Amino acid sequence: MNLRDIKKDIEYVIGAFVDDCALFLSVHPGKNADEVANLIDGAVDLFNELRDKLGKPEGNKKAYYDGIRKELLEKTDALYDQLSAAVKKGLGE
Repeated sequence: MNLRDIKKDIEYVIGAFVDDCALFLSVHPGKNADEVANLIDGAVDLFNELRDKLGKPEGNKKAYYDGIRKELLEKTDALYDQLSAAVKKGLGE
């Protein structure tokens, strides 16, 4: 994979997460809005952090970019776990 594909992956995955947060907020206004807004802020921070890392490859570029892709998926998965917990708490389940 090349750098352009990784940039698109970062934008797509984090964009999908932000869309899911926005969907929850629009369907359930006022339910854990602050907590979900903090998750969106965290996703934006992750986006900026990963995009910054792309410009500074260290060592083997393929391994470096594979590590960034792995980090993207792990950290986004953690954000989704937090969103799931916020949704359950917001809906009183």
